[in-house]
Amino acid sequence: MKKSQKGFTLVEIAIVLVIIGLLLGGILKGQEMITQAKIKNVIADVTGVSAAMYGYQDRYRALPGDDKAATTRWTGLPANGAGAGNGVIEGTYASLTATDESRLFWDHLRRAGFVGGQGNENPFNAVSGKMGVQTGDGSSATPPGVLSIGGGAQPFTGLILCTANLPDKIAISVDSQMDDGVGTTGSVRALKGGANPALPSGGNADTYTEDGVSTYVVCRQM
Repeated sequence: MKKSQKGFTLVEIAIVLVIIGLLLGGILKGQEMITQAKIKNVIADVTGVSAAMYGYQDRYRALPGDDKAATTRWTGLPANGAGAGNGVIEGTYASLTATDESRLFWDHLRRAGFVGGQGNENPFNAVSGKMGVQTGDGSSATPPGVLSIGGGAQPFTGLILCTANLPDKIAISVDSQMDDGVGTTGSVRALKGGANPALPSGGNADTYTEDGVSTYVVCRQM
């Protein structure tokens, strides 16, 4: 006689499906918690650098990176380790030139004990994008002003802090929590592009697209 083979009952299948659902829910919840932690870290980095810069100004009456007295204040700085002292940070936020004031900005802050690390390398944010500062768009051909939105809108002026390589969801959340959530307006604006894209001279900011693949460099007036 052939023995009949029993399959899973509906109750057993239902239990398995519930377990799978709980596992998937836990994974998705864990991913959301990680994303939220990265958002908080990016915001904390931006606000922390701003506080450090103002603390440096209050102590030394100079901008970090532009401080012309830096070489007399600390030993070990190279001869070109001081700034011009003209109140303008020269160089771009992602500069590869070690003597640019936008790079010396980090060296001076670190020597003063306002931020961690050593040397003049740009720090990285929570998603491995560079952070950096620059004044306006760094162009001598146009008035300072980066990421304007066209149509006669007011461009960015003065010192700005940029944090790059932010995935769309993180960029939108950072803008929403620090400003108006719109990449083309306010004190926080965005430029679409991976890695560390150069900021366009007088170019337009970008609107956010939450498609799961876009990345942005988000800049804030300091």
